[in-house]
Order: sequence, then C-alpha cells, then structure tokens
Amino acid sequence: MTTGSRSSNEYIAQSYGTLASDKPLGPMEIRRRGLRPNDVLIDITHCGICHSDLHTARNDWGRTKYPVVPGHEIVGIVTAIGEDVTSHKLGDRVGVGCMVDSCMHCETCETGFEQYCLEGMVGTYGGKDRVDGSNTLGGYADKIVVRDEFVLRIPDGLDMAAAAPLLCAGITSYSPLKTWKVGRGTKLAVAGLGGLGHMGVKLAVAMGAEVTVLTRSDGKKEDAKRLGAHHVINTTDPEAMKAARNSFDMILDTIPVRHDLMPYLMLMRVNTPLVIVGMIDMMPEIHTGLLLSRKIVTGSGIGGLQETQEMLDFCAAHNVMPDIEKIKMKDVNEAYDRMEQSDVRYRFVIDIAAGI
Repeated sequence: MTTGSRSSNEYIAQSYGTLASDKPLGPMEIRRRGLRPNDVLIDITHCGICHSDLHTARNDWGRTKYPVVPGHEIVGIVTAIGEDVTSHKLGDRVGVGCMVDSCMHCETCETGFEQYCLEGMVGTYGGKDRVDGSNTLGGYADKIVVRDEFVLRIPDGLDMAAAAPLLCAGITSYSPLKTWKVGRGTKLAVAGLGGLGHMGVKLAVAMGAEVTVLTRSDGKKEDAKRLGAHHVINTTDPEAMKAARNSFDMILDTIPVRHDLMPYLMLMRVNTPLVIVGMIDMMPEIHTGLLLSRKIVTGSGIGGLQETQEMLDFCAAHNVMPDIEKIKMKDVNEAYDRMEQSDVRYRFVIDIAAGI
C-alpha cells in the first residue's frame, strides 16, 4: 500500500522552497517521480538544516538552479517500494544524506566512495537526475523518492530527530576520523565548535581519542567540556598556542569561513594531517617550510554509502547524537537568520511530521 496523492504516476509533495535568491522560503507544491523499479518512497518525519541549505537558497555560491527545495539530512518512514527493491520494506526507519545517485560502476563508486563518483554524484537537491535530467529537490518536504541503494537504515537506538544531522554533519566528521585511524592514543584537535565541530568532538571521544577544542571564544570552553572534550585552547592566546606546538596527531578543521592555516599547522606533529571539512573557499597562502616537515593539508567530503551506514550504527552503539533544536517548517527563515548569527547549539532540525 502506498501513501500520498498521485498525478500522472507522480507523487504530489508539500514542501518549502524558493524561486529566487532574494526571496524567503515558503510553501511550494512539488512533484516527485513515480516509482522506478529500484526506488523507495519515504514519508519524511524530520530534516536537519545545514549551512549548505542557506548558501544554496541564497545563491551564495553562484550555481543555484531555481526553484530550489533544500534539505539533505532526511529521515522518515518507507511507505512504498519499487518492484525490484529487496533491501527496504514498508515501515522501515530510513535516512537520506547528501546524495541520491551515482554511476555505481566507476573506480571510486566500486570502492565505496560514491561521493567522489568520477561521473559526478547526484546531489539530494540541486542535482541532475541521471534518468530524466530533472533538477533534484531536497528534504524540506513531506515525501521524497530515492534510489534504494542511497536509502540508509536508521538503527532502532537512534532518535529520529537527532539522527537527521548525522546524514551530513555526522558523516562529514566521522569519515576523516576513520580514514586517519583516530582511536585510543590519538591526540586530536578539533578547530571550531559548530555543527560539524561538536560532532567531531563527540565521535572522537567515543573512539577513545584525547580531544582538544581549538576556539577563539572563551565562552565555548564550558560547552566543549560538556560535549566530552578533554582540553580547550583559545587560539587568540599566544602563550597557549606556543605551548601546544608539535603536539597533535590530527587536526579536524571544521571552521566554515576562510582562515589562516599557519597557526594550526604549527600545532601538528611530523607526518600528521590537518583535514579541512568546513572551509569552502580559496585556501590562504601557506609557507611551504611547514609542509616540508611532512605536515599534511587535505580535505574530506561526506562519506560513501557503506561508511555512512557504519557511522549510523556506531552512533547507535555508543549513544552519540547531535545536540539539536527542533523547529516547525514555518520557522525555517528565522532559523536561517539565527544560523548566520551563530545562534544555534548546534543543529536545527525541522519537525516535518508536525506539519508543513
């Protein structure tokens, strides 16, 4: 049995989106495709709000295609499946992250890195459907249709609302921690304490690392300790920064704006990585003398399907969940304004089950 209205083999969804960069988000009726043999229909219960949603809605990156319906931290319930789907069934608790398709046959897809698909992964919103060429629309809606391989299982131990941000903020922090084998004995620094940073702290502590938060604000110290951090360094304190030189095995850099990497590189040991997950901008100049001491500057983008499922299972097993503030859909524009003022601890989640 399926749910939702259908029109010409399509589903009619109620959503929030915008038609232009200078327009607020508002109610919008959209069409979801009818089920292909390998599709899953999901009634969305919650959707997290990412900074990327705000940047896309306002065309801050100059590549938004309108109309746009943001949202790529999606959780909900399976209400219909295509005839070839065997991995999901009606009533399953599921999630969808930042991608809804890829070629699935290139070198990176076959090795579990679908996010780096050589033909280009399809974003959950603002992407181009590989079959019909339509523009993908995201999770600020009451339903979505997604290829079954890109639908993830939400473990029973995870609260649905809290699980939503794991599909972007969670996996974005988890993937580099796993890649660089963070665990017991690792001295990790997390630069920045926002949506990504607070997840980095919680995950790394659960992995057994000794975690230090690097922040410009003394006001973040109490929160950092509450989240599990063992130490906090104010990066504007020259004596504290000098004392921490050559002490970290890895720095997870979650700072979302362009910033100087040099002070952070000074804190790293030889042969250790600084992994950028927050800054989406041109990198400032780096003195190569530091790089000659084998200090590694690299980046990381979300995670593959298997890794994302692994992350969800890890969070359920270790009771790692983001700090969230639930809002109603009608309050999304106010949430955007608050995000710009860093007035959220630490992730907004839209309670879509409460109505659009």
